[in-house]
Amino acid sequence: MADPTLTGALLAAVDDRARPLLTYYGAAQRIGLSGATLENWAAKIANYLRDEVGLFPGDAVGVAAPEHWQTAAVLLGSWWAGLRVDIGDDAATEARVVFTDLAGVDAYPDAEETVVLPLDPFAGRTPDLPPFAADFGDTVRPHGDHFSPGGVGGEAMLGRSVDQTLAAARASAAADGIAAGARVLSTRPWRTADDVLAHLVAPMAVGAALVYADPAADLDLAAIADTAHTDLTLT
Repeated sequence: MADPTLTGALLAAVDDRARPLLTYYGAAQRIGLSGATLENWAAKIANYLRDEVGLFPGDAVGVAAPEHWQTAAVLLGSWWAGLRVDIGDDAATEARVVFTDLAGVDAYPDAEETVVLPLDPFAGRTPDLPPFAADFGDTVRPHGDHFSPGGVGGEAMLGRSVDQTLAAARASAAADGIAAGARVLSTRPWRTADDVLAHLVAPMAVGAALVYADPAADLDLAAIADTAHTDLTLT
């Protein structure tokens, strides 16, 4: 039976999960994740949300964190559990769980769970967390690397169903000239739902790999494009 979730569709578009699917460049870090590694992290997050928190397909999760491989993993894990994802400023509306960074830890007092992403290369522990906040690594790492979805809710993001989200993402990829198998270097943001759809979901939806370079880090994009063998740069 085909996986009906948005994450299932995105993973199905990856032709070789041993190859790099998402590479992140920051001011002092570079880390590349294969499709298999990103899938494992997404599975841990999905298992945590379903089995530990007890969320059901259609429930809402908030994601309010900067562009990073951990943010991408949270999004994929949430969609895999069949959840609706509220991005950025919308994260506090109905979300029972909010994933954020240390700077946003106090911004979601009504959430049942606030999980803090360290945004370091290897998901290490975040020091000096307030007692109500959960550490990302400690929280999701113990969960399994495999996930079997139990269904989908009415929408994935932006009020769209999974099929509608995929159609919009593929149209965005076509508009940007992103082809299957391409390696795309991007500095475009993921701070709103529209951003996430166009700048993260779109490349994955057509089977492209994403190399993300933090624009605040003043990186040499030409050098990254050469090193990472990218085919297209989107800024």
